[in-house]
Amino acid sequence: MKNMTKPAWRKIVYAAAFLAATVLVVFWLRPAPVPVDVGHVETGGMQVAIDEQAETRSHDRYVITAPVAGRLARIALHDGDPVKESEVVALIAPVPLSLRERDEQEARIAAAESERRGAEEIVRHAQEDLAQARRERARVARLVKEGFMSPQAAEQARNAEVTIANELEAARFRAKTAAAEVRLAKSGLIAEEGGRSSQVEIRSPVGGRILRIPDKSERVVAAGTPLLTVGDLSRIEVVIEMLSPEATQVRPGMPVVLDGWGGGQPLMARVETVEPFAFTKVSALGVEEKRTNVVAALEQVPPGLGDGYRLNAHVVVWAADRIHKVPASALFRCGEAWCVFAVEGGRARQRIVQIGHRNALEAEVIAGLADGDTVVRHPPNQLADGARVSAGNIPAKP
Repeated sequence: MKNMTKPAWRKIVYAAAFLAATVLVVFWLRPAPVPVDVGHVETGGMQVAIDEQAETRSHDRYVITAPVAGRLARIALHDGDPVKESEVVALIAPVPLSLRERDEQEARIAAAESERRGAEEIVRHAQEDLAQARRERARVARLVKEGFMSPQAAEQARNAEVTIANELEAARFRAKTAAAEVRLAKSGLIAEEGGRSSQVEIRSPVGGRILRIPDKSERVVAAGTPLLTVGDLSRIEVVIEMLSPEATQVRPGMPVVLDGWGGGQPLMARVETVEPFAFTKVSALGVEEKRTNVVAALEQVPPGLGDGYRLNAHVVVWAADRIHKVPASALFRCGEAWCVFAVEGGRARQRIVQIGHRNALEAEVIAGLADGDTVVRHPPNQLADGARVSAGNIPAKP
């Protein structure tokens, strides 16, 4: 019996050794886990914005031109100097007028008078609109208080009143400009009244600061030559050049976040106008693009911000306070659908997901993932469904 059991035990030992060697070879030759970077599906706020470069400009720019041909005296003012309304900013010694030139100047006076009367009528119309808007706001406030209308109607009424008040202010500035144009046009006849030694005083139509003087030197100028530009730097707006397909998503009242202007904190603004016409612009790559201007009003103008300054604008076209979201870097195309690799038990499992809104960093998850799920960010090309992934890079769930 002992001689018969020894071969049996020997076979068992050999079989066990062979099995252990096989297991070691399989363990040694199996693919190593793929190291990955991961993120989590979270619940929180998210917004989608259109990012473009923008520049500032004075809400009302006034280009002061020479009303008559003559010799311009050297302009003593400098760029950035403050000026008051009706302050003399330049002097021109006009040349004597011929009969034809006198007729032309009188025609300019008549045209300027018509513009002034039209501007005054616009002011009166805006005053009536503002009075009506105030009455409407009072009525809506009373109906909201009594529960017949929603609070949103009161907000719309207040917004309409503020908008019309701003339009009235702009109309008053235009009326001042038209009145100044009348004075300038009438001053063109001073050469006939006072001779060669008389000088035409060029006055600023509004108070503000000088934005630009193209040429300060004494010289002979023709009628209509731009002499300087005046603007009010306390009323700065932002002009955003936007591709026309993107501009169709923008509506007045949308918030705008501005950065890259040189200050420490971003600036806030609101979209006022999406201009109704587009223009062609050649991109840096030589491609013709259709763009349009989106104008936004700053909530507060910081010190040091001037006219024509560059900044980065982010127009928020959609926002939500509480949604399921996934890192956008985890998404990849699988046919016509979007997919992610979810990490389950140390292995990557490919899932088809349905997403909604998306920005550069995050995407809204509608279906396919639950809150707290772990997903692979920037999935490598060698990663396949069911592949093992390095568990060391997987952080704890939030």
